[in-house]
Amino acid sequence: MRAAWYEKQGPATEVLRVGEMPDPHPAGSEVRIRVVASGVNPGDVKKRQDTFGYGMAYARVIPHSDGAGQVDEIGEGVPSEWLGRAVWCYGAQSYRPFGTAAEFTVVPLDQVAPLPPGVSMEQGACLGIPGITARRAVHVAGAVSGRTVLVQGAAGAVGLCAVQLARRAGAQVIGTIRSSADEATATTAGAHQVVLNDEQLIAKVRALAPDGVDHIIEVAFGTNLEADLELLKLNGSIAAYATDRENPQIPFWPMVFKDIRLFFLGSDDFPREAKALAAKDLNAALEAGWSGFNIAERIPLSEIARAHQLVEHPTRRGRVVVIP
Repeated sequence: MRAAWYEKQGPATEVLRVGEMPDPHPAGSEVRIRVVASGVNPGDVKKRQDTFGYGMAYARVIPHSDGAGQVDEIGEGVPSEWLGRAVWCYGAQSYRPFGTAAEFTVVPLDQVAPLPPGVSMEQGACLGIPGITARRAVHVAGAVSGRTVLVQGAAGAVGLCAVQLARRAGAQVIGTIRSSADEATATTAGAHQVVLNDEQLIAKVRALAPDGVDHIIEVAFGTNLEADLELLKLNGSIAAYATDRENPQIPFWPMVFKDIRLFFLGSDDFPREAKALAAKDLNAALEAGWSGFNIAERIPLSEIARAHQLVEHPTRRGRVVVIP
């Protein structure tokens, strides 16, 4: 098969290679997917860059955890009705060396979901990491029906999924954005109100939720924590999946006095059942008419280094997918 890989970490143009590798075959309870589209997530870029200093867990890595395509081979124990089915997958390169940046990928069946009719392969390839993170972020502190949820960064990949899933779960959803150009994205995702995250953020959110908010989904934990604390009700909660400061200070006593619950979310290590519920909810949203992501770039596998660079330094709003 044709595949992209790296055998050392570093800049995209220096370490990513494209060439031929042996075709993979599924073991028991696995399926092989002929990949039509491979989603590029910031986490894929960070692994290749060794951003967190963990090094190479495998001698050769085919990047990208998320993808979509058609099941063309099944392992022992997999029901035959999966053959030929259009699917999306997640975690292909989570604790495994070979992801979706190739003509074929092999994943456990429990990391595969049917692609709803009418949903493009490119959409399916973008669902995994952001959608599963968003679902966990929405529900990790308990039911949100009838509660007010603030989604920081509502126009980002995780943010817009969180907006959609929180609204479908019955929450009153306020989304924050960095630029007025992102308002339509957050509104289309389902936010009831959208506000600009600037120096007036606290006043604007309080005008919409005078009693405070129940739960906050946080993309910039370091910068936003002080404002989050001001906006949360007693017994409120924060689900943080990213930070813009590596070592943020936590205002311990103010959080104690409000009985704030704080959840740190790393999608690779969510419980298996949480991932399965996320896949189910994401498919239900798509089947109900959710438009999903804007696909900004479709890049051929031969130019995968450019795809990674576009994720590092976006030139247009939307997701980047690689087409093997």
